[in-house]
Amino acid sequence: MQALIYYLTLPFIYFLSILPFPVLYGLSDIFYFFLYRLAGYRKKVVIDNLRKSFPEKSEQEIRAITRQFYRYFCDLFLETFKTLTISKASMLKHCSLDPAAAALFEQLAADNTNIIIVLGHKGNWEWAGNTFSLCCRHQLYVIYHPLSNKYFNGLIYRMRTRFGTRLIAMKDTFRDMLQHRKELSATAFIADQTPSPDKAYWMTFLNRDTPVFLGTEKIAQKMKYPIVYVGVEKIKRGYYTLTADQLTTPPYSTEEGHITEAHTKRLEKDILKQTETWLWTHRRWKHTRTIV
Repeated sequence: MQALIYYLTLPFIYFLSILPFPVLYGLSDIFYFFLYRLAGYRKKVVIDNLRKSFPEKSEQEIRAITRQFYRYFCDLFLETFKTLTISKASMLKHCSLDPAAAALFEQLAADNTNIIIVLGHKGNWEWAGNTFSLCCRHQLYVIYHPLSNKYFNGLIYRMRTRFGTRLIAMKDTFRDMLQHRKELSATAFIADQTPSPDKAYWMTFLNRDTPVFLGTEKIAQKMKYPIVYVGVEKIKRGYYTLTADQLTTPPYSTEEGHITEAHTKRLEKDILKQTETWLWTHRRWKHTRTIV
């Protein structure tokens, strides 16, 4: 059944990937109408997340952000498929590297410094990986969750590795990082996912008590790599730029949470600046802290 669904869907996916951008965004407008206006896909989740994250905002403001988010979300969905066929030149036209970020990564490469990159589900994080691999000397490795459907997992793998990015399954992260530590590398963690509450570090994020993965922090301490936060800012429809800040450098304190707090607060700053381009459909706060 998995194979049947995949091979029936594949021609449509490739058809989407070859559409000119104006046609693609016209189709996105249609998707927006059905997803937001008719189906209301996870609308309650989005509105609840926004209300609790921004209690100071009026209902009118919350609804406006919700509409803006769904327009971005539909664009993001279709933009992802463009990776299958987009040219290098077009990729860099639509997702550029900020000059200051380029200078930072070039200096780190010149110093032969391996790094950990931290980013969130904000902007077009898929295109961000492509742009980094095309522009920077570090070999980019991205931590990911393999899909249960092996056919679609293979498709996603091909999409994400077209421009030189390599993938590491989350369960193999530390082992694989040790294997390529002699190579000039950048390992990217998308660090705004939801861990099990009993294994999480808890902090205030977007006005809410939030569980955060400590994995990035623990690996940075073990590998003794500096951490660079990468932001993905939407410039206009279909165009993004990457920014970068070196957040922390070794030697690291053994105090739990200081690295995690730094990159999570940096992501929060970006979300406050461009609220509609974060993944608000995610059930980020499905767990509550148990006070012992």
